[in-house]
Amino acid sequence: MKISRRYFLKSGGIAMVGMAAMPAFLQRAVAATTTAGKKKMVVLFQRGAVDGLNMVVPFAEPNYYRLRPTIAIQHPSGSAQGAAIDLDGFFGLHPSLQPLQPLFHNGHLAVVQAVGSPDPSRSHFDAQDFMESGTPGVKSTESGWLNRAMQSKPEPNASPFRAVAFGPYLPLTLQGAAPAVAIPDLKQFKMYGPPQTVEASFEAMYAQTVDAELRGVGRETFEAVDMLKKVDPDAYQPENGAVYPTSRFGRSLQEIAELFKADVGLQVAFLDSGGWDHHVAEGGAQGRLANLLRDLGQGMAAFHQDMGERMDDVVFVSMSEFGRTAHENGSGGTDHGHANCMFVMGGAVKGGKVYTRWPGMSDGKLYQNRDLAVTTDYRSVLGEIISNHLGDRNLAQVFPGFADDSKQRFGLIRA
Repeated sequence: MKISRRYFLKSGGIAMVGMAAMPAFLQRAVAATTTAGKKKMVVLFQRGAVDGLNMVVPFAEPNYYRLRPTIAIQHPSGSAQGAAIDLDGFFGLHPSLQPLQPLFHNGHLAVVQAVGSPDPSRSHFDAQDFMESGTPGVKSTESGWLNRAMQSKPEPNASPFRAVAFGPYLPLTLQGAAPAVAIPDLKQFKMYGPPQTVEASFEAMYAQTVDAELRGVGRETFEAVDMLKKVDPDAYQPENGAVYPTSRFGRSLQEIAELFKADVGLQVAFLDSGGWDHHVAEGGAQGRLANLLRDLGQGMAAFHQDMGERMDDVVFVSMSEFGRTAHENGSGGTDHGHANCMFVMGGAVKGGKVYTRWPGMSDGKLYQNRDLAVTTDYRSVLGEIISNHLGDRNLAQVFPGFADDSKQRFGLIRA
């Protein structure tokens, strides 16, 4: 993947300016358009390929238990602790995702099963790039689908916080011509030291450069720092009794909620979580996967609770590069698979339903006789959110080469 100077500076610029003091010239921030009342989107990437069959369990599928004799989640009809949480008589949540049960039954959370990329790659790196670029199988795409969504709906005087990745680098999803910044930690997004030094170095380096690309990156970073003075991360208190997990994932979700509430112009936010690649000792109701799912469920529920009525303007969607094998392996884990599942949460979501074209798990129906088959292209799910929620109808630019078919959509989002 090509790494441009613009990408390098945007990914490392926060850490670079964090070593210096806040200079006087940063007070001259341009007026930015806020996003009060505008539609917003949060994208979670579960890196490593989460086991969607144990995350949202097809407990009414007999082959599920035949293929997973030791790691399957128990049928909810039993009274044993650790059984699946029944959603619709066929699918159930992993017991660690119990905080999401009320959101599902209140109609604020939907699940899409047997969804994924049509590309058959089992390489983490290739599959992640394909999903983030929005062009499965095409390695030459240098921009991400979410950045192109911002490009196709430009906004005059857009906030430097319009598109933010909460992490140490700018992911491919947000790389492209539309401005975007990466923030490892809101509490570190500030400056220290003598302002004269910065005035002489950074303003000269950026404002006087003949390289328009570098000058633009510097301006975006400085505007972002100036606007963030409105926000005091140390003083933030979640609302409505929400309690976030203390993990990096929980902290990022809290910071997203904080910036949404501060009205600094945040419209799309990206975060990721890792550790989902469980070839060994995955566990069932307890174990490594269960611990990560507990963090996921607590974090999503806390974000929804903290945002309150503001969730009417927000759609949260999760994705992962591919699923896991339908059968467990000899090490008590699962290997790289194909189809997976996605969560879609928000006030605009027609929740309370598992949306799927279930392919089945019998030997004749498994993809390559080993994986759950992809029956829904993940771009159909994202495309529906982008068009019906964000209001961007130019999906041919967002997902080039994808024949978006309205018949393939589930009607997840209220238009």
